[in-house]
Amino acid sequence: MLTIHAADEVRYTWDDPEPIKDGAVAVQGIRVHAVGPLTEVQRQFPGARVRRWPGVLGPARVHEGPLPDAPTPRERIHAVLKSGAVAVLEEYAATPELRAAAERNDVVVLRRTRLTAITEMGRADLAVFDESGVCMATVCAGRLVHRRH
Repeated sequence: MLTIHAADEVRYTWDDPEPIKDGAVAVQGIRVHAVGPLTEVQRQFPGARVRRWPGVLGPARVHEGPLPDAPTPRERIHAVLKSGAVAVLEEYAATPELRAAAERNDVVVLRRTRLTAITEMGRADLAVFDESGVCMATVCAGRLVHRRH
């Protein structure tokens, strides 16, 4: 099912000098299919489900430090997802249990950090942050894995 994620502002990268006001990202499966103003994306995909988020939508982040403390590897990975990140560095996911939890949740394990961006036909890894920097939603490989109520 195609889902349109809409927000007050969409950024291809977090330092994007020209964000899209009232923007949207169309996601189907694990891929981004379109990025642009909400009205244009809805016209391109009539009948698609629309999820509206307050704040700024951009690429999900890379968690660059030690994973948050939690009782289980699954909960540690979930804490990363709640922060708006969908990738971790391998030096911090060094145990087989953490790597398995990351794999089960489609969290990418990287050798080194990298820049993130929303690209058409790229993997649908998105995050929405409110004006205070709190993560409102995280989409990992096209799946909504965190939503703040």
